[in-house]
Amino acid sequence: MGVFVIKYIKYRFTFIKDTIKINYMHRLLKILILSLFITTSSFADSDGTNELSKNNNGEVNDCFETINRGIFAFNEGIRKVVFEPLAKGYLYLPSPVRTGAGNVLNNITNVLTIPNNVLQGDFELAAKNTARFAVNTTIGILGIFDPASAIGLNDYDKEDYGQTLGRWGVGEGCYVVLPVLGPSTARDAIASLANFSGGDAWYNITVRNDTHHVSDFDYYFSRGATGVDFLAKNLGALDNLEKNSIDFYASVKSLYLQERRKQIANANEITETFNDSDWEEIETQ
Repeated sequence: MGVFVIKYIKYRFTFIKDTIKINYMHRLLKILILSLFITTSSFADSDGTNELSKNNNGEVNDCFETINRGIFAFNEGIRKVVFEPLAKGYLYLPSPVRTGAGNVLNNITNVLTIPNNVLQGDFELAAKNTARFAVNTTIGILGIFDPASAIGLNDYDKEDYGQTLGRWGVGEGCYVVLPVLGPSTARDAIASLANFSGGDAWYNITVRNDTHHVSDFDYYFSRGATGVDFLAKNLGALDNLEKNSIDFYASVKSLYLQERRKQIANANEITETFNDSDWEEIETQ
Protein backbone atom coordinates (compact mmCIF):
# COMPACT_ATOMS: atom_id res chain seq x y z
CA MET A 1 0.00 0.00 0.00
CA GLY A 2 2.80 2.38 0.96
CA VAL A 3 4.65 1.69 -2.29
CA PHE A 4 1.46 2.39 -4.26
CA VAL A 5 0.97 5.73 -2.50
CA ILE A 6 4.57 6.77 -3.18
CA LYS A 7 4.24 5.86 -6.85
CA TYR A 8 0.95 7.77 -7.10
CA ILE A 9 2.46 10.88 -5.50
CA LYS A 10 5.44 10.68 -7.86
CA TYR A 11 3.05 10.33 -10.82
CA ARG A 12 1.00 13.34 -9.74
CA PHE A 13 4.14 15.41 -9.20
CA THR A 14 5.38 14.56 -12.68
CA PHE A 15 1.96 15.35 -14.18
CA ILE A 16 1.75 18.73 -12.42
CA LYS A 17 5.34 19.58 -13.37
CA ASP A 18 4.71 18.75 -17.03
CA THR A 19 1.40 20.68 -17.02
CA ILE A 20 3.07 23.79 -15.60
CA LYS A 21 5.88 23.46 -18.14
CA ILE A 22 3.44 23.14 -21.05
CA ASN A 23 1.33 26.11 -19.92
CA TYR A 24 4.42 28.27 -19.39
CA MET A 25 5.88 27.36 -22.77
CA HIS A 26 2.51 27.97 -24.47
CA ARG A 27 2.15 31.46 -22.99
CA LEU A 28 5.78 32.32 -23.66
CA LEU A 29 5.45 31.17 -27.26
CA LYS A 30 2.41 33.39 -27.85
CA ILE A 31 4.20 36.44 -26.42
CA LEU A 32 7.35 35.82 -28.44
CA ILE A 33 5.52 35.17 -31.71
CA LEU A 34 3.52 38.36 -31.21
CA SER A 35 6.65 40.41 -30.52
CA LEU A 36 8.43 38.93 -33.53
CA PHE A 37 5.39 39.55 -35.71
CA ILE A 38 4.98 43.20 -34.79
CA THR A 39 8.65 43.84 -35.43
CA THR A 40 8.85 42.12 -38.80
CA SER A 41 5.48 42.74 -40.42
CA SER A 42 4.57 45.81 -42.43
CA PHE A 43 7.15 48.16 -40.95
CA ALA A 44 10.04 47.46 -43.31
CA ASP A 45 11.26 50.27 -45.54
CA SER A 46 12.07 50.05 -49.25
CA ASP A 47 15.54 48.62 -48.54
CA GLY A 48 14.11 45.86 -46.38
CA THR A 49 15.47 47.43 -43.21
CA ASN A 50 13.26 46.80 -40.21
CA GLU A 51 12.55 50.15 -38.56
CA LEU A 52 10.51 48.95 -35.62
CA SER A 53 12.78 46.17 -34.43
CA LYS A 54 15.74 48.55 -34.29
CA ASN A 55 16.23 52.05 -33.00
CA ASN A 56 17.98 54.77 -34.98
CA ASN A 57 21.32 53.71 -33.47
CA GLY A 58 20.90 50.17 -34.79
CA GLU A 59 20.05 48.64 -31.43
CA VAL A 60 17.29 46.06 -31.19
CA ASN A 61 14.10 47.63 -29.88
CA ASP A 62 13.43 46.94 -26.21
CA CYS A 63 9.65 46.51 -26.60
CA PHE A 64 9.14 45.20 -23.08
CA GLU A 65 11.75 47.24 -21.23
CA THR A 66 9.81 47.63 -17.98
CA ILE A 67 9.14 43.90 -17.77
CA ASN A 68 12.67 43.09 -18.94
CA ARG A 69 14.22 45.26 -16.23
CA GLY A 70 12.09 43.54 -13.60
CA ILE A 71 13.15 40.08 -14.82
CA PHE A 72 16.76 41.28 -15.08
CA ALA A 73 16.67 42.37 -11.43
CA PHE A 74 15.18 38.99 -10.49
CA ASN A 75 17.90 37.17 -12.43
CA GLU A 76 20.59 39.28 -10.79
CA GLY A 77 19.24 38.28 -7.39
CA ILE A 78 19.46 34.61 -8.35
CA ARG A 79 22.94 35.12 -9.77
CA LYS A 80 24.27 36.69 -6.59
CA VAL A 81 22.51 34.35 -4.17
CA VAL A 82 22.81 31.04 -6.04
CA PHE A 83 25.08 31.03 -9.08
CA GLU A 84 27.87 33.32 -7.90
CA PRO A 85 28.60 31.33 -4.69
CA LEU A 86 28.59 28.15 -6.77
CA ALA A 87 30.95 29.72 -9.31
CA LYS A 88 33.34 30.86 -6.57
CA GLY A 89 33.31 27.40 -5.05
CA TYR A 90 33.88 25.90 -8.50
CA LEU A 91 37.06 27.99 -8.83
CA TYR A 92 38.50 26.20 -5.79
CA LEU A 93 38.48 22.93 -7.68
CA PRO A 94 41.84 21.87 -9.16
CA SER A 95 42.41 23.22 -12.65
CA PRO A 96 42.41 19.74 -14.30
CA VAL A 97 38.98 19.05 -12.78
CA ARG A 98 37.58 22.35 -14.10
CA THR A 99 39.11 21.72 -17.51
CA GLY A 100 37.64 18.23 -17.65
CA ALA A 101 34.20 19.48 -16.60
CA GLY A 102 34.34 22.25 -19.21
CA ASN A 103 35.37 19.70 -21.86
CA VAL A 104 32.41 17.45 -21.03
CA LEU A 105 29.97 20.35 -21.26
CA ASN A 106 31.47 21.51 -24.56
CA ASN A 107 31.29 17.99 -25.92
CA ILE A 108 27.56 17.81 -25.19
CA THR A 109 26.94 20.98 -27.21
CA ASN A 110 28.08 19.13 -30.34
CA VAL A 111 24.71 17.39 -30.52
CA LEU A 112 23.11 20.81 -31.05
CA THR A 113 25.88 22.28 -33.19
CA ILE A 114 26.02 19.47 -35.75
CA PRO A 115 22.37 19.68 -36.97
CA ASN A 116 22.69 23.45 -37.19
CA ASN A 117 25.85 23.09 -39.27
CA VAL A 118 23.73 21.02 -41.65
CA LEU A 119 20.84 23.50 -41.67
CA GLN A 120 23.29 26.30 -42.47
CA GLY A 121 24.65 24.29 -45.39
CA ASP A 122 28.10 23.81 -43.85
CA PHE A 123 28.34 20.07 -44.46
CA GLU A 124 32.12 19.94 -44.19
CA LEU A 125 32.02 21.48 -40.73
CA ALA A 126 29.15 19.17 -39.76
CA ALA A 127 31.29 16.15 -40.69
CA LYS A 128 34.25 17.59 -38.81
CA ASN A 129 32.22 18.23 -35.67
CA THR A 130 30.68 14.74 -35.90
CA ALA A 131 34.19 13.29 -35.98
CA ARG A 132 35.18 15.55 -33.09
CA PHE A 133 32.21 14.37 -31.03
CA ALA A 134 32.92 10.71 -31.80
CA VAL A 135 36.61 10.97 -30.88
CA ASN A 136 36.10 12.92 -27.66
CA THR A 137 33.15 10.79 -26.53
CA THR A 138 35.06 7.53 -26.99
CA ILE A 139 38.81 8.08 -26.71
CA GLY A 140 38.27 11.22 -24.62
CA ILE A 141 36.04 9.32 -22.16
CA LEU A 142 32.72 11.14 -22.62
CA GLY A 143 34.58 14.36 -23.41
CA ILE A 144 36.65 14.67 -20.22
CA PHE A 145 39.70 14.86 -22.43
CA ASP A 146 40.03 16.56 -25.82
CA PRO A 147 42.09 14.31 -28.11
CA ALA A 148 40.15 15.66 -31.12
CA SER A 149 41.96 18.99 -30.88
CA ALA A 150 45.30 17.19 -30.81
CA ILE A 151 44.57 15.60 -34.20
CA GLY A 152 43.40 18.82 -35.83
CA LEU A 153 39.67 18.75 -35.09
CA ASN A 154 39.84 21.97 -33.11
CA ASP A 155 38.04 24.49 -35.34
CA TYR A 156 34.90 24.44 -33.20
CA ASP A 157 32.26 27.15 -32.88
CA LYS A 158 28.96 26.40 -31.14
CA GLU A 159 25.83 26.81 -33.22
CA ASP A 160 22.16 26.85 -32.29
CA TYR A 161 18.79 27.32 -33.98
CA GLY A 162 18.74 31.05 -33.27
CA GLN A 163 22.00 31.44 -35.16
CA THR A 164 20.59 29.36 -38.00
CA LEU A 165 17.51 31.59 -38.27
CA GLY A 166 19.82 34.60 -38.21
CA ARG A 167 21.86 33.14 -41.07
CA TRP A 168 18.61 32.58 -42.96
CA GLY A 169 17.81 36.28 -42.64
CA VAL A 170 15.19 36.19 -39.88
CA GLY A 171 15.19 39.47 -37.93
CA GLU A 172 16.00 39.62 -34.23
CA GLY A 173 12.64 40.98 -33.16
CA CYS A 174 12.34 42.58 -29.75
CA TYR A 175 14.96 42.21 -27.05
CA VAL A 176 13.70 40.03 -24.19
CA VAL A 177 15.07 38.90 -20.84
CA LEU A 178 13.96 35.40 -19.89
CA PRO A 179 13.59 34.33 -16.24
CA VAL A 180 16.80 32.59 -15.10
CA LEU A 181 17.92 32.07 -18.71
CA GLY A 182 18.82 35.73 -19.23
CA PRO A 183 19.26 37.94 -22.34
CA SER A 184 17.69 36.88 -25.61
CA THR A 185 15.69 38.17 -28.56
CA ALA A 186 12.25 37.13 -29.81
CA ARG A 187 13.89 35.22 -32.66
CA ASP A 188 16.36 33.36 -30.46
CA ALA A 189 13.80 32.59 -27.76
CA ILE A 190 11.39 31.12 -30.30
CA ALA A 191 14.24 29.18 -31.92
CA SER A 192 15.22 27.72 -28.56
CA LEU A 193 11.80 26.05 -28.40
CA ALA A 194 13.12 23.73 -31.12
CA ASN A 195 15.31 22.19 -28.41
CA PHE A 196 12.16 20.96 -26.68
CA SER A 197 10.55 19.76 -29.90
CA GLY A 198 13.07 17.16 -30.92
CA GLY A 199 15.88 19.46 -32.05
CA ASP A 200 18.24 18.78 -29.16
CA ALA A 201 19.43 15.18 -28.97
CA TRP A 202 20.66 15.64 -25.39
CA TYR A 203 17.21 16.86 -24.31
CA ASN A 204 15.57 13.99 -26.20
CA ILE A 205 17.47 11.23 -24.42
CA THR A 206 17.33 12.80 -20.96
CA VAL A 207 13.96 14.52 -20.60
CA ARG A 208 11.73 13.57 -23.49
CA ASN A 209 12.33 9.84 -23.53
CA ASP A 210 12.35 7.37 -20.66
CA THR A 211 15.86 5.95 -20.74
CA HIS A 212 17.62 3.80 -18.18
CA HIS A 213 21.01 5.49 -18.34
CA VAL A 214 20.20 9.22 -18.14
CA SER A 215 17.31 11.26 -16.73
CA ASP A 216 15.86 14.77 -16.43
CA PHE A 217 18.39 15.51 -13.72
CA ASP A 218 21.31 14.98 -16.10
CA TYR A 219 19.92 17.52 -18.57
CA TYR A 220 19.12 20.24 -16.07
CA PHE A 221 22.32 19.63 -14.14
CA SER A 222 24.37 20.01 -17.34
CA ARG A 223 22.59 23.27 -18.18
CA GLY A 224 23.13 24.62 -14.68
CA ALA A 225 26.75 23.47 -14.66
CA THR A 226 27.32 25.22 -17.99
CA GLY A 227 26.03 28.45 -16.46
CA VAL A 228 28.29 28.06 -13.43
CA ASP A 229 31.29 27.29 -15.65
CA PHE A 230 30.62 30.38 -17.78
CA LEU A 231 30.13 32.60 -14.74
CA ALA A 232 33.32 31.31 -13.10
CA LYS A 233 35.29 32.28 -16.21
CA ASN A 234 33.79 35.78 -16.22
CA LEU A 235 33.31 36.71 -12.57
CA GLY A 236 35.92 39.47 -12.60
CA ALA A 237 34.75 40.91 -15.91
CA LEU A 238 31.11 40.90 -14.82
CA ASP A 239 31.87 42.58 -11.49
CA ASN A 240 33.97 45.18 -13.29
CA LEU A 241 31.18 45.84 -15.79
CA GLU A 242 28.63 46.28 -13.00
CA LYS A 243 30.87 48.69 -11.04
CA ASN A 244 31.68 50.84 -14.06
CA SER A 245 28.29 50.92 -15.75
CA ILE A 246 25.92 53.82 -15.36
CA ASP A 247 23.15 51.43 -16.43
CA PHE A 248 24.15 47.79 -15.88
CA TYR A 249 21.02 46.51 -17.64
CA ALA A 250 21.80 48.52 -20.78
CA SER A 251 25.46 47.41 -20.74
CA VAL A 252 24.55 43.74 -20.51
CA LYS A 253 22.00 44.14 -23.31
CA SER A 254 24.52 45.86 -25.57
CA LEU A 255 27.24 43.27 -24.97
CA TYR A 256 24.85 40.38 -25.48
CA LEU A 257 23.57 41.73 -28.80
CA GLN A 258 27.10 42.48 -30.02
CA GLU A 259 28.27 38.98 -29.21
CA ARG A 260 25.18 37.39 -30.71
CA ARG A 261 25.65 39.18 -34.02
CA LYS A 262 29.28 38.09 -34.15
CA GLN A 263 28.26 34.49 -33.54
CA ILE A 264 25.74 34.63 -36.37
CA ALA A 265 28.29 36.21 -38.71
CA ASN A 266 30.92 33.67 -37.55
CA ALA A 267 33.22 36.60 -36.80
CA ASN A 268 36.43 35.89 -34.90
CA GLU A 269 36.55 39.16 -32.98
CA ILE A 270 36.27 39.00 -29.20
CA THR A 271 33.57 41.12 -27.63
CA GLU A 272 35.05 43.61 -25.20
CA THR A 273 34.87 42.50 -21.54
CA PHE A 274 33.71 38.95 -22.28
CA ASN A 275 35.85 36.42 -24.12
CA ASP A 276 33.54 33.45 -23.74
CA SER A 277 31.26 32.76 -26.67
CA ASP A 278 28.41 31.44 -24.55
CA TRP A 279 26.57 34.57 -23.47
CA GLU A 280 23.31 32.64 -23.70
CA GLU A 281 24.40 29.68 -21.60
CA ILE A 282 23.07 31.15 -18.37
CA GLU A 283 20.04 31.34 -20.89
CA THR A 284 20.88 29.03 -22.85
CA GLN A 285 21.01 28.36 -26.38
